[in-house]
Amino acid sequence: MKRLARIAMVALPLMTLAAVPAYADVKTRDRSNVKFEGMLGRMFNLFGGKAAKEGVEGLTAVKGSRKATINDSTGHIVDLSEEKVYDLDMKKKTYTVTTFEELRRRMREAEERARKEASRETPGKKEEAQKPAKEYEIDFDGKDTGQKKAIAGYDAHETVVTSTVREKGRTLDEAGGLVMTNDVWLGPKIPQLRELSDFDVKYWKQLQGPEAVAMSAEQMATVLAMFPLVGKAMARMQKDGDKLAGTPLDTTSTFESVMSKDQMTQAQSSDSGNKGGGLTGMLARKIIKKDEPKARGTIMTTHHEVLEASTSVAAADLAIPADFKEKK
Repeated sequence: MKRLARIAMVALPLMTLAAVPAYADVKTRDRSNVKFEGMLGRMFNLFGGKAAKEGVEGLTAVKGSRKATINDSTGHIVDLSEEKVYDLDMKKKTYTVTTFEELRRRMREAEERARKEASRETPGKKEEAQKPAKEYEIDFDGKDTGQKKAIAGYDAHETVVTSTVREKGRTLDEAGGLVMTNDVWLGPKIPQLRELSDFDVKYWKQLQGPEAVAMSAEQMATVLAMFPLVGKAMARMQKDGDKLAGTPLDTTSTFESVMSKDQMTQAQSSDSGNKGGGLTGMLARKIIKKDEPKARGTIMTTHHEVLEASTSVAAADLAIPADFKEKK
């Protein structure tokens, strides 16, 4: 589980834009953070350590078919031509090698575990799975807030982009759904920085297929199994991301799950029946640390900020240090 938390730190930014032709090599210093809430928080954050709480600052470099993301504690190198991922322990000076095929196997296992966990935790989940598949509509809205600031030496302006996934013909309040909100600070168009998102799209398409999105393999399988609408929201963001005027330099993405009226009624009934009222119910809630059901709850929040950028990439920026030993 520690490895999953580390991968999440280096696999960001979560929001990737549509693929574009390759430009020059690029290297950035950036800061990334991901925070899971609810059940996902219990699964991932418990073992995430300081990185899960405060985020990670590191260097990211892309050159050809290779991308490296390195910080003080960990390193992550993806090689598309080899179809291998190298995870480095910077303190112990060791590394492990994982093939894309192994990652695909872990994804399938994580998805299956998440489905089983979700069916136990979510009222009515089994009954809903037996119903005919629903059709969904996605509302996409982007607004410039008028706020401006300097980021990584560039003038940036703030845009808030919201993708709402809801059942076709019904409102979000009626049928529930998912809301993805991206608070994006856009600088001028910087072709070199687009190379980073272009690489991520290539990686996940090669690993998962054309509908892939950028995140650690095991974590994304878990998220999509528990909240399938996340994939729809991210696919829409990836499709319409090029409409944003500029290059994202600082992005905060928040995913919120919205219960339907029926789901909310079921959750309240289940919560009341399991815990009881009065002093006993209050003590039970404290012991298991579970809040009263809410119609709208955060699934996860991610943040990625570019601190510096350059086009000078040395071979050493993408290589495993010579004194590191493989851990098998």
